[in-house]
Amino acid sequence: MQNIYFVEDDDNIRELVIYALTASGYRAQGFVSGKEFFEALEEELPHLVLLDIMLPGEDGLSLLSKLKVAERFKEIPVIMLTAKGSEYDRIKGLDLGADDYITKPFSVMEAISRVRAVLRRSAHTIETEDTLRIGALVLSEQKRSVTADGVPVTLTFKEFELLHHFMLNENKVLSREKLLDRIWGFDYLGETRTVDMHVKTLRQKLGTCSSYIITVRGVGYKLEAQD
Repeated sequence: MQNIYFVEDDDNIRELVIYALTASGYRAQGFVSGKEFFEALEEELPHLVLLDIMLPGEDGLSLLSKLKVAERFKEIPVIMLTAKGSEYDRIKGLDLGADDYITKPFSVMEAISRVRAVLRRSAHTIETEDTLRIGALVLSEQKRSVTADGVPVTLTFKEFELLHHFMLNENKVLSREKLLDRIWGFDYLGETRTVDMHVKTLRQKLGTCSSYIITVRGVGYKLEAQD
């Protein structure tokens, strides 16, 4: 389930939009200030952020700038909320890397529609960059890089190949024998416990995403995102 963060200090607007997002099938969390928002980012990365410009303390444009210069956060899609007639704020937000903006006052249905559109574009970008994303786990085959909940993960060649195969076969049960054949090759003389050892080290390195790799007793493993 996709998770959305909404930073808005107006209680009525925040609660209404959170309710609408939840009713539309998303997980949604609201925050009054940038401080609360960044504390939440340290716990879990969202799939998208709705960010109001007019906030107490640090404003939304400043928060957006911080997001886009941070390696861990810069790929998170952001939709800005701007006051009617604030053309400068809209242009500034787009220049800083915002993906879209919504002008206040707005309808809840418009907000949901724009969220869906940006999430679709984000998913398309991921596909064209030859990147796999399952839950908080992201793998780039071209760059041979992996992040788990936004944290870079260093893997050996075989660990990377094993994780890549798991992600390509999301929710499918893969036997140890098939994994051994696919990753190590048919002429490999080792035992299936080789697979178990690599799965063990892979889980240790994936941190909060370690639970994605599920043991299927008597058969093998499968990879499944945990909500």
